[in-house]
This record gives sequence, C-alpha cells and structure tokens, in this order.
Amino acid sequence: MKFLDQAKIYVRSGDGGAGCVSFRREKFIEFGGPDGGDGGRGGDVVAVCVDGLNTLIDYRYQQHFKAKTGMHGMGKNRAGGKGADAVLKVPAGTQIFEEDEETLIADLTEVGQTAVIARGGNGGFGNLHFTTSTNRAPRRANPGQEGVERTIVLRLKLIADAGLVGLPNAGKSTFLASVSAAKPKIGDYPFTTLHPGLGVVRIDEREFVLADIPGLIEGAHEGHGLGDRFLGHIERCRALLHLVDATGEHAGRDYKIIRRELAAYGAGLDEKHEIVALSKVDAVDPDHLKKQKERLKRAIASAGPPADGKRPAPLLLSAATGEGVKDALRGLLASSDEAKRSERAAEPVAEWRP
Repeated sequence: MKFLDQAKIYVRSGDGGAGCVSFRREKFIEFGGPDGGDGGRGGDVVAVCVDGLNTLIDYRYQQHFKAKTGMHGMGKNRAGGKGADAVLKVPAGTQIFEEDEETLIADLTEVGQTAVIARGGNGGFGNLHFTTSTNRAPRRANPGQEGVERTIVLRLKLIADAGLVGLPNAGKSTFLASVSAAKPKIGDYPFTTLHPGLGVVRIDEREFVLADIPGLIEGAHEGHGLGDRFLGHIERCRALLHLVDATGEHAGRDYKIIRRELAAYGAGLDEKHEIVALSKVDAVDPDHLKKQKERLKRAIASAGPPADGKRPAPLLLSAATGEGVKDALRGLLASSDEAKRSERAAEPVAEWRP
C-alpha cells in the first residue's frame, strides 16, 4: 500500500427537502384543511477517526464526496426523512484544514472522534406550517435550504511516542527493523526511506510506538533532498532518537546539520527530549570511533542546554550487533514518560463545584 499523508478533497452537504402543499381530502369532511409535511434535513459531511488506517491513500482515487438530499414532505402531515451523511474515514492523527491550508477545522487524534465538516441544509416548511387564524388554507411551502460546499485539505501526522531523526543512511531504518516487527526498506544508498514508517517496540514489559522518517540533508527546510515535509510526523512525538553515523566524515558537523533543520522547521522540534547516539559503531576502528565521539560531545555541548535542562552523553549503538540498543530504548521510554508527566502537570485543573 502506498503512503499518502496529504490530500485535497471537495465535499458538499445535502440540500434540505422541500415542504409539501397538500390538503386533506376525505369523504364527509368538507373542510379538511392543509396537511402538507415539512421536508427532511440534508445529510452532513462527517469525518470519523477509525482504527486500522495509517494513510490517506483512499482519497487519492476519490476526491468528491456529497451527502444525500433530504426527502421532500408529503401529505397527511408526513415529514421527509433526513438525507444520508457522507462519512470520511481517516486515520488517527489527521488534521483537517480549509483550502488555504492554514485554518484548522479539526484535529482527530483518537479513534472514535468525529467532526462535522459541512452541515446539511434544513428542510422546507409544508403548507401546514403556515396556517393562521385568517389564512386557513395556505397554498405555499418553502423549498429546502441548500447544502454547504467546500474544499478541504487532509493532512496526516503520525502518532508515535518517539521518533528517529538523522541524515540519510544514518541507520534509522535498520534500527527500527531490529527493535520492532516493522520491515522498512534498507539499502546502502541515501534516501532509501521515502515515506515514514511505524513500529511497535517492546522493552522491559512495556510497549511504545517508534516512528522513522526519511533522512534530512542540509537545506531541507528550503526543499533540498526530500525537504522537511515529513518532519510533521514527529511533531506529536514526545522524545527523539538522533542517530549520527559513526562512519561519516565528521559526527559533530552531521549533528549540527540536523539540529539546524529542526530549529528551522519550528513547531518545537528542537526543544523535545533528545537522545543522541553514534550508530554503526561496529563498522569503524576504535581510533576513529574515539575521534567521532569527541567531536559529537563538543557539538552537543555547543548546542547549549535543552528546554528540560538535560543533555546526556551520546550513546554508542550498533543495530547489527545489538550494542547499546536496549540502552537507547530505555532512554526513549524514560524521556517519553517524563514528557508525558510534564504535559499532565501543565494541564489546567478543573475547578470543583458542588
């Protein structure tokens, strides 16, 4: 299945049904009077967050969604039924924007959440509604109200507890494959990963979700390489694992490149809990590894203290041999828990009222 994280679609709610002009005509009833019913309400366009989806690929092949028109009113005081809703099924983490891609309509983060995108038009009144003391037999009825039509943009931001960042070929996909059941594409060339991936990691009898995004290069915020559009998928992560390739030329410079791109993107990515690790340590000799570790330490120190005031020493990691993998996972889990506690502490406490 292809991965699609953004789609533009056209939606239209249903028109309301028209009211009915009708009179009661029965034997032995000379003045039956009006009995026209009201029209039914048009269907709504509703977005529903469902389980089992992790992409917006369904909206690549269908971009137009229209709810049904409400049924017209009928005689004998029968009102029309409501039109059927048009339901948009989206994965958790989907944001719905106006056509300008800036005005947020809804943010669906939990399975079961719903949002009405366009409300259906009201049904028209039948002639029974217009009966007065002076007009006992009105011959008028209202047409149904027209529905609402609009163009919206769906944008998916994966929901994960932790995320992987780094330059291309830093070993992110290999790490994800080694700690979870995910099967990302792995190759010895840059930009092997072309779309984000998720994996469920189990450590110390606990589980958390780890997200892998395509590698960044210098100038990604200006559109270089694959750009920084995939950074949106780690906005919701509470902790980041920053992998720096030990086989590269200069670990400190590689680290600073990613930090600059995170800061340029914004959304607080450079302020998240971060664990830094030198990857592929099994592929370099001890002398080169020592130099790379010192370079990385200096680069981390020059970055200044993070928002949480903690900057742990870089880990040595090898997904191939398993060295340092458990330490990295435990660090991610601890950072995620700490960030979760901070979020709960920052939430306003509802005032108790009898």
